[in-house]
Amino acid sequence: MNQNHVITIAEEVKLMNTQMEESPKLLHKSAGKDSCCIFRVPQSLFEINKEAYQPRIVSIGPYHHGNKDLEMIQEHKWRYLKDLIERTGKPIDFFLGIVMSMQDQIRQSYSESIDQFSANDLAKMMVLDGFFLIELFRKVGKLVVTDKDDPIFRMVWVSPFLMRDLLRIENQIPFFVLQKLFDVSKDVSKPDDRTLSTLILEFFNYTVDRPKRVLNKLKNLEGKHLLDFFRKSFINSTENNPDRSKTSSLKLIQPATKLKIAGVKFMASHEPDSFLDIEFRNGVLLIPQINMDDFYSSFFLNCVAFEQCYFHCRKHITTYVVFMGCLMHTSTDVGLLSEGKIIENYFGTDKEIAKFFKSVGKDVAFDIKNNYLLGLFVEVNEYCRNGWHVHVAGFKHTYFESPWAAISAFAAFLLLSLAALQTIYTVYQYYNPQKE
Repeated sequence: MNQNHVITIAEEVKLMNTQMEESPKLLHKSAGKDSCCIFRVPQSLFEINKEAYQPRIVSIGPYHHGNKDLEMIQEHKWRYLKDLIERTGKPIDFFLGIVMSMQDQIRQSYSESIDQFSANDLAKMMVLDGFFLIELFRKVGKLVVTDKDDPIFRMVWVSPFLMRDLLRIENQIPFFVLQKLFDVSKDVSKPDDRTLSTLILEFFNYTVDRPKRVLNKLKNLEGKHLLDFFRKSFINSTENNPDRSKTSSLKLIQPATKLKIAGVKFMASHEPDSFLDIEFRNGVLLIPQINMDDFYSSFFLNCVAFEQCYFHCRKHITTYVVFMGCLMHTSTDVGLLSEGKIIENYFGTDKEIAKFFKSVGKDVAFDIKNNYLLGLFVEVNEYCRNGWHVHVAGFKHTYFESPWAAISAFAAFLLLSLAALQTIYTVYQYYNPQKE
């Protein structure tokens, strides 16, 4: 045997053994654990809408750290940190030391290796990014003095981009870091009973307006990070469980136009706690109104990506997106929901909304047998399959959907009535001839 060939094989075996001993870097072998909650977007989802997952003006955490396109806000982070240090009187090494003690937990939170950051660099990043977020929430909540000319607030284009960037799946730091930094930087001389959760919800309430009663329920809410926290703020504990004897009707529902033909009506529900609170009562689908815009489209995409990557969470947003995608196959379906005040369209054309929901729900893992709308799917399908109302609705759709169809139907009915009367009269005359 050729000696060089033997050496080559030996070297190859050595290389293969080395590679088997190495830990994966792009997706840790521990990525399935509960502690691992911050992911890179899978390529299959990334291709749906590339811009939805990329921060536009600010980077938070390690995945987009150092991006040259995000330097503008990066500079303002130092200004916010300086304000906090001066206000609290605590040295920066005090906060760095706290974060350094959480190094292992922080690294375990990311699905991708962040070993390129030393312990010092990672701690500096967490302190800088964490306090930028916390100070931002405090300033908006008027918990601390805000410069009235702060460009982050005065330049109107910044706010919408900032809101979306803070809820991108790749743009996160662990929530336990935020909570710890918030707790150790409180101003004890000015007590305020608002929690970090309350301040976050007040911050986002400028975009997603929710009643005070809803926010009060969530003052002690926690999450894995900001995206997960905000996602969980819409999820309640109720489940729509079906009658197990009717599981033969467990399938996806028809588009809105077909449901209407089957007698289903659509109404916007009044003052729901969440856009997820969908109900079906007596043939009426009660769906909370949603303002479809750039914020919600970005939020849905990033939530679905998170729920697809993180095993240890409920898939409520994925279910909602699949449900809405079922209802809105075409622009006509979207128009029907818009007429019912369920969809407020700030996103684009009706066709674009239908395309959005179809694309988001495409190729995602969705368990029809295990989701929070399980009972609703069964109830709607049962309603459309059985009962006299289906035939009545079909008749109304065929003959009374337009004025001309109604007139034609009335004319036909009139002609049939006259013909019937004439027949009755002829028969009566035959059996009861008039006497002369």
